[in-house]
Amino acid sequence: MQCGYFERHECRSCTFMGQAYAEQLAGKDRAARAGLAEAVGDSAWREPLASRESQFRNKAKLVVGGTPGAVTLGILDGDRRGVDLRRCGLHEPVVAQAIPVLADWIDDLRLLPYDVAKRRGELKHVLVTGSPAEELMVRVVLRGDSQAQRVRDGLEDLQAALPHLRVATVNHLPEHVALLEGDDEEVLTPARTLAMDLGRLTLHLGPRSFFQTNTAVAVGLYEQARDWVAEQAPASLLDLYCGVGGFGLFAATLPDAPTVLGVEVSADAVASARHTAESLRDSGTATNRVEFRCGDAGSELPDAECVVVNPPRRGLGDELCAAIESSNAATLIYSSCNPTTLARDLAALPTFAVTDARLFDMFPQTPHAEVVVRATRGGPHPSWSVRSARRPRHRCGRPRPARR
Repeated sequence: MQCGYFERHECRSCTFMGQAYAEQLAGKDRAARAGLAEAVGDSAWREPLASRESQFRNKAKLVVGGTPGAVTLGILDGDRRGVDLRRCGLHEPVVAQAIPVLADWIDDLRLLPYDVAKRRGELKHVLVTGSPAEELMVRVVLRGDSQAQRVRDGLEDLQAALPHLRVATVNHLPEHVALLEGDDEEVLTPARTLAMDLGRLTLHLGPRSFFQTNTAVAVGLYEQARDWVAEQAPASLLDLYCGVGGFGLFAATLPDAPTVLGVEVSADAVASARHTAESLRDSGTATNRVEFRCGDAGSELPDAECVVVNPPRRGLGDELCAAIESSNAATLIYSSCNPTTLARDLAALPTFAVTDARLFDMFPQTPHAEVVVRATRGGPHPSWSVRSARRPRHRCGRPRPARR
């Protein structure tokens, strides 16, 4: 893949840009194997799952710069001035086609871009998500409410310009902080969720629900974990850091499905997971018990025969590893976006032996990737009881740390 922004040094985020994709993938696989060598033997590794090298991102996180009537949508340079990246080749076509339309719409509304250096202005970010059905969710992040009415009044024009717009929101981020979004979300459309048809099931994403950046690779990731669950045939599955429930819900569609309990700190993500679970039950696709709870993944650790974890980059940490190690779980499936913390956590789980490992190239053109491992051990099948991990409880709905 070639990129004019990269070649002109306007954006250097994709550090592998210009390198042949096959070389990128092979290099990432070698790096993952080397970084996990103490925990994962060579025979455990499967072939990596490749991605499209361009047009793979289902979301655009656009910083707004420029001036009213002449905005930039992209990133900030070293001097914190806007760099326009509306022709970025990483985004799926439905997202890429929407970005210039959104720029024109913002210009027409004369919204005032937020100036980071001067700490003045209103419009901070525009966040766009596209679905496999080519529907869109658009979120406008404002510092205050002074220009929100312009967005509300302009919604009809935006819907006319983007006929596939499904969900539109105004998000308020009043603080002068380096965050993408705030806690307050106003949904402007009748629809409140974006349907993500993943083939085996359809997830329902709320505005503040985390979902992987690369839809096609995410499906491969969920399918791989589902296959491993089918081989282990556990009676119960615990999905920690479950987000919108992808791992647990895919497992729930097995003919001999385990009972599934998902735990997630984000109330919005839990609501999305429950929505999907209800749809699966109504259709008869999932016939066993599926439950999602809002809470910290480490505050309570219900016993289960299989534990699936998908933590943020910081990993599980010592206390949660100790809780899993002392539990009765026979199988651990660990999906990680940071091989360094994955290696650290596996070292803290000495009774689990990694039997399978695979790299999923969620982020082409960068050194980042997702690695998932299956680790097993012997032992009795557990009951569905509660084991304390002795971690501080957190209020349900507290934002989880940002992930890619």
